Amino acid sequence: MADEYLPALEALILNFKRLPGIGHKTAARMAFALLDFTHEEAHSFADAIITAKESIVPCEICGHISEGGKCDVCSSDKRDRSVICVVEDSRAVMALEKVREFKGLYHVLGGTISPMNGIGPDELNIKSLLARLDGVEEVIIATNPTIEGETTAMYVSKLLKPLGVKTTRLAYGVPVGGDLEYSDEVTLFRAIEGRRDI
Repeated sequence: MADEYLPALEALILNFKRLPGIGHKTAARMAFALLDFTHEEAHSFADAIITAKESIVPCEICGHISEGGKCDVCSSDKRDRSVICVVEDSRAVMALEKVREFKGLYHVLGGTISPMNGIGPDELNIKSLLARLDGVEEVIIATNPTIEGETTAMYVSKLLKPLGVKTTRLAYGVPVGGDLEYSDEVTLFRAIEGRRDI
């Protein structure tokens, strides 16, 4: 299959296949679509990728995406600083923000504990969470309801319990095995409203 395309096209297909959920056929369709771009459109597309990669960095406080320094959530003076919602990644922050019901802050772990993939607690953004608990009354753990998400939730809750911070978990309005980014607003709203102690 590798030698059925010109080398430059094959390289493009292989790079598209590196994206999550993209198989060979979809990668080939995307590569052929790019060939139909004008020279200016192709440069604009490439520039957008490079600009995003160079300018989008983790927020210095919570780890959410930002364009340097603090993210929009951490910069806002309208957020409830007594509540922090812990999520796996920035896609979960964006999904929860669509609901427009959560008014607290976020903390992005940058993944989940996954021994099979060589990811332990030290590879996650956990130490900085513990450093920002001054004045925090509740930490909502909103990792995905997967084995890795549950393992991470239990680990974080065990760290928080001795510190006297109320620790809750999103209710299971979010389907087991599902990702927050694919949940609709009503499901996420019910999950936030029905959170429980862990």
